[in-house]
Amino acid sequence: MKNVMSLVDLQREEAYIKELTQDRPIASLPFAGRYRLVDFALSSMVTSGIRNVGVLLPENKARSILDHLRSGKDWDLARHHKGLFYLPPVRPENGEKASDLRNIYYNLNFVENSNEEYVLLARATSVYNIDFTKVLKFHIDNGADVTVVTSKAWHSDPCSGLIVEPGENGRIRDAAIKPELKEGEYRSLGIFLMSKELFCNVVRYAFEHGGTDFRRDAILKQATGLKFYTYIHDGFAARICSTPAFYLSNLKMLDQSVWEELFMKENAPIITKVKDMSPTEYKEGANVKNSLIANGCEIHGTVENSVIFRNVTVAPGAVIRNSVVMEDCVLEAQAEIEYVITDKEVTITQGKRLRGAVNFPVMIGKHVTI
Repeated sequence: MKNVMSLVDLQREEAYIKELTQDRPIASLPFAGRYRLVDFALSSMVTSGIRNVGVLLPENKARSILDHLRSGKDWDLARHHKGLFYLPPVRPENGEKASDLRNIYYNLNFVENSNEEYVLLARATSVYNIDFTKVLKFHIDNGADVTVVTSKAWHSDPCSGLIVEPGENGRIRDAAIKPELKEGEYRSLGIFLMSKELFCNVVRYAFEHGGTDFRRDAILKQATGLKFYTYIHDGFAARICSTPAFYLSNLKMLDQSVWEELFMKENAPIITKVKDMSPTEYKEGANVKNSLIANGCEIHGTVENSVIFRNVTVAPGAVIRNSVVMEDCVLEAQAEIEYVITDKEVTITQGKRLRGAVNFPVMIGKHVTI
């Protein structure tokens, strides 16, 4: 895909997932034991042959992204020619509001100065493993002006999103931004493909006429006269824009078929920042069932139907069920959690018990001791 350059958009409203995004953008949320959400968009781009990647940084909380991506070396993007570029936001002035459209507009020179024919814009808030060469072929074969990558939703979600109604050969009959997403709808994964010329034109027109939202003002409001198609991704995909979606999508990784479809594709690995750690130790008395456990953990107690990140300690008699436990957490002896999400460096002290529900998991913030 030498004729495609890409933009990774990190600007995202966080109202429905604010417990996990106090000091990080959604794109750097830990996922599946060792990854970050940005890894999925970036890895799909790189394994599809895209070598010119611009990362549109958010107005704040960019430190975790910069620390994770660094030079782009892990993704083979630390290059003398093209590679990974950080595109900083421009501070709002004269009453302007921060927005994804504004961020793109003030970085259009990066797009215009590239020599690729097409632009692939992707929000780093979805989990997938997509071969973008197939998306490009679909786009060209259908003579599309804009191709929106979608998937059929497997769960409902309280946050808004772009929904499309696909017609014959993928031509979009109708599209709308809905305030709440339902299971079975074809929802956008935040991925848009179009020519560089069209991309620059719709962004410039939308912003200079008061627009703030790329989907609404650059896409939907300028759809008249353009050929809009949807490429429907039939593999696993998850859109992470709420705490329930984060929880349910992590637990989906316990399904072997989902894990293999995401992480075991030949010549299409999901790449992340390398962290060297010793293997997990399963001590005498450990009881682990249907769980995903990353390196560096020490397990004495019981872990069932859970996702455990790096360097977690589960003391003798401690129990974790149906939970997502991030890095450097400690469950002391006889502590029990069920339907719980813990952020990093949480300690559940001896004998404490916490229980949420599958649709309302208990959320514990960073550095908390209970």
